[in-house]
Amino acid sequence: MKYYVFTVILTAVATLAFTAIVWRIGLRYRLYPEIRERDVHTTPKPRIGGVAMYLGVLTAFALSAKVPYFSIIWTEPATVWSILAAAGLIVLVGVADDLWDLDWMIKLGAQFLAAGIVVGFGGIQIYFIPFGGQIVVSSWVSFALSVLAIVIVMNAVNFIDGLDGLVAGVALISNVVFFVYTYIVARDTGASSYSSLASFIAVVLIGVCIGFLPLNWNPSKLFMGDSGALLIGLLMATAAIVFTGNLDPRLLGDNDVFGRSQLLGAFIPILLPVVVVLLPLLDFGMAIIRRMGKGLSPFSPDRKHLHHRMLDMGHSDRAAVLVFYAWTAVVSIGVLLMYIGTSQAWPGDYWLGVGYLLLGAGACIVVTRLPRRGRTVATPDHTPEQRTA
Repeated sequence: MKYYVFTVILTAVATLAFTAIVWRIGLRYRLYPEIRERDVHTTPKPRIGGVAMYLGVLTAFALSAKVPYFSIIWTEPATVWSILAAAGLIVLVGVADDLWDLDWMIKLGAQFLAAGIVVGFGGIQIYFIPFGGQIVVSSWVSFALSVLAIVIVMNAVNFIDGLDGLVAGVALISNVVFFVYTYIVARDTGASSYSSLASFIAVVLIGVCIGFLPLNWNPSKLFMGDSGALLIGLLMATAAIVFTGNLDPRLLGDNDVFGRSQLLGAFIPILLPVVVVLLPLLDFGMAIIRRMGKGLSPFSPDRKHLHHRMLDMGHSDRAAVLVFYAWTAVVSIGVLLMYIGTSQAWPGDYWLGVGYLLLGAGACIVVTRLPRRGRTVATPDHTPEQRTA
C-alpha cells in the first residue's frame, strides 16, 4: 500500500507543478478560445489543462519503471506504451478542438483510433461477460465491444465537463472507490501481489486529479478542456477493462470468492466499474436521446446537460459540484459495500450497501431539490451570478 500512497503524492506534486506552468503559458500566449453560447463562464481562460494532466501521467509511469513493486506493470511493455500513445493522441486532438473547434466527426474518429490502439496493440479487451450463463469470447465481438466501451466512457466524462472542479472531483472519488475495490479483490482471490495495472492507473488518476484541482476549483484559473476530460475517460475505461475483462469466469461463479449471494457475487465485479462512471454515462445517454429525438447530431452542443439543469434550479456553481460529488460517492461506495458485505463474514449479505444507498440517495435528493436560491457567486471580476466551467 505504501507504494501506492507514494505514487499518489508524487503524481499530485508533479501534476500541480505542470498545471502551474501550463496555466502561465496559456495566459502568456492567449491559448484560449472565445466564450461559446453554451459556456457558463464569462471570462476567457486557458483550456489546455489536459496537457499538464498528461505530463503527470507520464511522470507516474516513468517512475513506476524504476520501482520493483510495479515491475508487473511492465511485464508487457507494449500494453503500457499503447496506453500512453493513445492518451497522447487524445490529448493532442483535445487541445486542437479546444483551440480551433474541430468537426465532431474528426474528434470521434480520433477517439476510435485511440481506443483501437489500446485494444489492438495493447491487447486490453473484454474477454469474459457473465450473462445468462454464457461467456462472450469471440475475438471480433471482444474487440468491437472493448473499443465501443472506451469511446462511450470518454465521451460520457467529457459531456459532464461544464463546471469548475466537476470532472476532476468526480473522477477522484470514482477512482478512490475503484482502487479500494481492486485492492480488496486481489486480497480475496489470493493474488500473489496487490500490484496491478488497473490499480496503478486508478492511483495515477487520483494523483492527477488532486494535483489539478487547486487551479481548477471555483473560481478556476485553468480548464482541463476536452484533452483532460477525454484523457480521464480513456484511462478510467482502460483500467476497468484491464481489471474486469480479464477476470477468470470460474471465479465469478465462486461464492467463496465473490460473495454468498450468487447474483451479486457474479455481477458486482462487472457492475462496480460501470457504477463509478454512472453519472457521466447517465448524462451522455440523456444527451444522445435528446439530440437524436430532435433530428440533430448526437454530438451537437447544447445547454441541457445535468450541470446546466442544476444551475437552472438555482444552485450555485460550487453547490452544484458538491451535489455531483455526493451522488458519485453514494452510488459507488454503496455498491462497494455490497461487495464487501457479500464477500466477508461481516456485516453479512448486501444489506449494509443497500441501506447506505437508500439513506444516501434520500439525502442527495433533498439537497438536489432544495437549492439555495437568491445567492450570488463572488468572482474575481465581481460580476454577480458569473459562472465558471
